[in-house]
Amino acid sequence: MSDAQPRRTSGRRLPVEWLGILPFAAFALLFLILPTMKIVIGAFQSPDGSFTLQNLADLNTDSIRSAYWTSIKLSVITALMGCAVGFAMASAVVFGGLPKGIRSPLLTFSGVASNFAGVPLAFAFIATLGPAGLVTLWLKTEFGINLRAYGFNLLSFWGLAVTYLFFQIPLMILIIIPALDGLKREWREAAQVLGATGAQYWRMVALPILFPSLLGTFALLFANAFGAVATAFALTGPQLNIVPIKLFAQIRGDVLGNPNLGYALAFGMIVITGLANVTYIVLRTRSERWLK
Repeated sequence: MSDAQPRRTSGRRLPVEWLGILPFAAFALLFLILPTMKIVIGAFQSPDGSFTLQNLADLNTDSIRSAYWTSIKLSVITALMGCAVGFAMASAVVFGGLPKGIRSPLLTFSGVASNFAGVPLAFAFIATLGPAGLVTLWLKTEFGINLRAYGFNLLSFWGLAVTYLFFQIPLMILIIIPALDGLKREWREAAQVLGATGAQYWRMVALPILFPSLLGTFALLFANAFGAVATAFALTGPQLNIVPIKLFAQIRGDVLGNPNLGYALAFGMIVITGLANVTYIVLRTRSERWLK
């Protein structure tokens, strides 16, 4: 009897392991890459399809400049507040001596809240802090505190900023806790041996090491707030002049809508958020070198 010879297949076959990412690749192509390409191409096209730079030139108007400035200001404020509050909460969990049972529920809630946005988030805040919201009426009836009399209006710039903090703070917690965990105990012990106080340790050792992570997370939170549209539109409607709402009005095709100008607005948002995300990636990489 002759030994059976193994059959050889000609040509190259795609490894089976790669089949697992095909759904993700198709999803990214259909809902990320192709729409982005359409936006970039449409920003440089006229309504008849010819090449033009007029759409980008039309961005230099008072209304659009004001929209960009308002969006940038809103993003910076919510990113700063999110970083400050989130860092304080994360530090309390990691170094503050809180019970270990608090960390897991906090991370679970942060994972859910960081992705809770859009119409449900706007409705939740309107039902809570709106003109007839639960907390608004409770403060007025029980303590005589009228939030509107103090100048607080949920359907305004600062009301939207407070709403954004609901997902900005949890996102900061999720990102910064691993960085805080990466601070080695030996560094604190060495600082104490050399006579450093707790404040000096944070000022001279911990914060310089964490600074790239903090700055990178700020950039990520900035991009996160700058691109949010559903929450802003559901909460304030067209009252607030920010880029996502103006973009929605242009692409939707209202009477004065100009889809190609909308593409130019979106192209500007892509550039700004892209720079913020690249900054985050670069700074995050630098920080990981120290925290490994």
